[in-house]
Amino acid sequence: MKTKPDLSFWKLWNISFGFFGVQIAYALQSANISRIFSTLGADPHNLSYFWILPPLAGIIVQPLIGSASDKTWTRFGRRIPYLFVGSLVAVVVMCLLPNAGSFTNFINAMAFGLFSLMFLDTSINMAMQPFKMMVGDLVNEKQKGLAYSIQSFLCNAGSLVGYLFPFIFTFIGISNVAKKGMVPDSVIYSFYIGATILIFCVIYTTIKVKEMPPKEFEEFHGITAAEKKEKTDFVYLLKNAPKVFWTVGLVQFFSWAAFMYMWTYTNGAIASNVWGTTTTASAEYQEAGNWVGVLFAVQAIGSVCWAVVLPMFKSRKFAYSASLILGGLGFISTLFIHDQYLLFASYFMIGFAWAAMLAMPFTILTNSISGKNMGAYLGLFNGTICLPQICAALIGGGILHLVGGKQVNMLVLAGIFLIAGAVCVYLIKETTAKHKEN
Repeated sequence: MKTKPDLSFWKLWNISFGFFGVQIAYALQSANISRIFSTLGADPHNLSYFWILPPLAGIIVQPLIGSASDKTWTRFGRRIPYLFVGSLVAVVVMCLLPNAGSFTNFINAMAFGLFSLMFLDTSINMAMQPFKMMVGDLVNEKQKGLAYSIQSFLCNAGSLVGYLFPFIFTFIGISNVAKKGMVPDSVIYSFYIGATILIFCVIYTTIKVKEMPPKEFEEFHGITAAEKKEKTDFVYLLKNAPKVFWTVGLVQFFSWAAFMYMWTYTNGAIASNVWGTTTTASAEYQEAGNWVGVLFAVQAIGSVCWAVVLPMFKSRKFAYSASLILGGLGFISTLFIHDQYLLFASYFMIGFAWAAMLAMPFTILTNSISGKNMGAYLGLFNGTICLPQICAALIGGGILHLVGGKQVNMLVLAGIFLIAGAVCVYLIKETTAKHKEN
């Protein structure tokens, strides 16, 4: 098997640059979906149910995209056609979703919002996964850590931009309030600009990255003629997955359930705990909504800073576990903070967990699987991201009742989940594709 050559920094950068635009779209969705649906009239106890659609789309779409792209080759490559089409659909939906309240003469605003959200997350998932696959395809084991760190940096930079857009637009004078049932212009324009940046970033990656043609790919990944003829399905792949697939998946379960509650309940928690309001049509609630974007931006900054620190740890597992513990303490601290600026410390620490979640699992996993089914396995691994979010969403409303309807208590629960994930890190035993565990 031929060894993949070292790539220059800028080649590694180009592989992931489109991820910057995709992450802006994802950040806008993450920070504003609860705000949009609350503005449209959703009950806080039902908010978690709206969040079922995004991971449900991911758990269906990403394995299919991964498996299909493993078997695809076009003049543009094997992964790039999928990320381009996914991004194009996302751009269209991003221009429609925040205008849900404007189509009430034709369709119920909530129904239109749900329909748009389903398409938005499906398309974002379709665009996002190929970037992770291209690192696995094109980068050797020695440089994978650096490649995923670059991807993590671009991911957080995109998040930072997406989270801050509504705050910036409000600062320059664009209206941050709207009549009942309508989304403020500050949010609408944020989605428009995010869509524009997304398509330009993806075009850049499409032009700059040249994927390996099939024969060259087989040589670098040691795929034999017999292996090419093997017919594998998702059940077969799961049955023969390396043990690390499942142990990292357990950590992922707690981690992503925690962040699902952050995305779902931060807006209501901050509005109540800091601004003292639960009235979604009030100027205070919308101001809290903007501040959520600022806090998520602080989280992204914390993640970027911590991503620089992570490679300095000698033990990858210790770094992973410590990151989740610090993030968990950040979540728990929100219960005791009633000043909007002191929350910077909480969300900065939460960023430590996010940095580890973006880089560690994929580095560990891609080192343990062969190139033949790289896309399919990464698509299936996305189930360890989506399933915990679905489970958390299904039980979120019930738990919110149990904790007295206080949304800040859901953030405390998120902190407990991250600490549980940190304990599970020590169940992971790293392997390589050449020497996998049975």
